[in-house]
Amino acid sequence: MPGESSASGAHSEKAAILVVDDELDSVDLLRITLGMDYTVYTATSGQDALSALAEHPDIALAIIDQRMPEMSGVEFIRRTLEPYPDLVRVILTGFTDIDSLIDAINAGSVYRYLTKPWNKDELLGVIAQGLEKYRLERENVRLQEELRRANGRLRVENAQLRCEAKGRNRFDGIVGNSTALGKSLALAERVARSDTTVLILSETGTGKDLLARAIHYNGPRADGPFVAESCVAIAKDLSSELFGHKMGEFSDAIDDRAGLFEQANGGTLFLDEIGDCSVELQSQLLRVIEEREVRRVGENIPRSVDVRLIAATHHDLEKDVAEGKFRQDLFFRLDVFSLSLPPLRERKEDIPLLAQHFVDQFNRSGARRVLGCTSEALDVLSAHDFPGNVRELANEIARAFVLADDDSYISADMFSKRIDRAPGLTADGNASSFRNDLERYEAGLLRDALERNSWNRTKTAEDLGITRRALFDKIRKFKLGVASQYGDPQ
Repeated sequence: MPGESSASGAHSEKAAILVVDDELDSVDLLRITLGMDYTVYTATSGQDALSALAEHPDIALAIIDQRMPEMSGVEFIRRTLEPYPDLVRVILTGFTDIDSLIDAINAGSVYRYLTKPWNKDELLGVIAQGLEKYRLERENVRLQEELRRANGRLRVENAQLRCEAKGRNRFDGIVGNSTALGKSLALAERVARSDTTVLILSETGTGKDLLARAIHYNGPRADGPFVAESCVAIAKDLSSELFGHKMGEFSDAIDDRAGLFEQANGGTLFLDEIGDCSVELQSQLLRVIEEREVRRVGENIPRSVDVRLIAATHHDLEKDVAEGKFRQDLFFRLDVFSLSLPPLRERKEDIPLLAQHFVDQFNRSGARRVLGCTSEALDVLSAHDFPGNVRELANEIARAFVLADDDSYISADMFSKRIDRAPGLTADGNASSFRNDLERYEAGLLRDALERNSWNRTKTAEDLGITRRALFDKIRKFKLGVASQYGDPQ
């Protein structure tokens, strides 16, 4: 029957070893030799050893006598290969029956073999090395399992991020319901379904990047990379940004680097402000578009790339072509399907929606909460031409957001000096009338809420989701005739 050496109670901290030998004297000697440093289990036959392995899964290494009745050491080893693949097997033999041992060793099932009588130092060295092998293999298995789980998590996270990216870059995520914007988006949605090269011709700040992303994430390459670069940032001598470079080609080339075309392989490359490219860079772009391959700076090896190209510019490229500033052949390559985003001055009806959109964005990004813009503030914004377009509007809202109190509204005096504080009437002449109607409506809602809560300002503020101070400011603003009941806000 399998046995176990007497132990100090710290088996869990010691490596476990199984000794298999039909000679009791040999078993006792091994148990005494190893018992101080290891937990030692013993068996006097192959069958008893199999039982010991089943009973003690912590056994890491087995010392096995080759010549035993009923089941030889090699046969025992063969029967342990499948159920105990990590077991380190050391075989002892006092005979010259080497052929079967060599076969077992060649098959990788025997770690080492020692001849009887064994040398203590050699035995201890082999055991120490075998246990280290066992530890490293188990650690490798653990790390591989962790890597497998991590890769699984990454696949899930990448899928979630792709879904989130698609959600963030939907066409209905481009804010506005004006007719001019609607026409542009309708065309963009149609071209997004294809793999066609797109040229976006619009003023600075109109949202060309948003439109390019929407085209990519609503097209056949949505699962591929979207790589964006402004050509303004690519100097004449930095074409390696687009095409990559070989290590050592110039002082900063500390390693081989893939360019933007290679990074976007299988997806979309968006080149913003392409009208600002140098003539030299234009020639290089034309070659890549025509040949669908790139050559890294310092290399002559062509690398195939499969990229959908979306380009954008605020330049009048036809005029630049006529003046010799832009290559005509490149223009024709880019102008397969052209789109334009209307400037903000041509869709002023979208300004209130955009202003609230930016307020909501800033609310989500910080601990503060601003309710929106007053009607006067919206009138002032709507009267401004916004030469910087949507980007300029976003900057104005960002500035005003900093100045506004929590749970209050952005007022016209919070905008920068670029915004005219006295814009007068809007184009249809009805700004003042609309403002008055809006204020009467808001005042009516406030009075209804106050009456519904028996003029209790705390309950009314909670009902409306605003602070008591904000409520008091509104009561005073609309002169509801009840502020005297409250006194100063606390």
